[in-house]
Amino acid sequence: MTDPIVPEPAPAYTPAPVAGPKQGLSLTSFILGIAGLVFSWVPVLGFLASLAAIILGFVAKSKEKAAPRWMWIVGIILGFVAIAISLIVIATLIIAFLAASTSVNYSN
Repeated sequence: MTDPIVPEPAPAYTPAPVAGPKQGLSLTSFILGIAGLVFSWVPVLGFLASLAAIILGFVAKSKEKAAPRWMWIVGIILGFVAIAISLIVIATLIIAFLAASTSVNYSN
């Protein structure tokens, strides 16, 4: 006599993965803070990226309570540091241009 065919058991139910906390603003602030620091020697680009990092960091602080705190904190800190560097670069460029323009000899 042959053995009856036994069907395989159905796989166990596995629930869908649960989405993590919303952290889009915090992550964007963190990334823009790094980008602002990297590009702080480019006067306009570094300044704008840093300003956006600071604004998004403070918005993330108030709206994303479940997101990791370190992301928006680092974004804000890097944003302020990059703005300081950008302002130093801009001031240095202005002083250099003024010094170069006053030292030009126009006489023949």
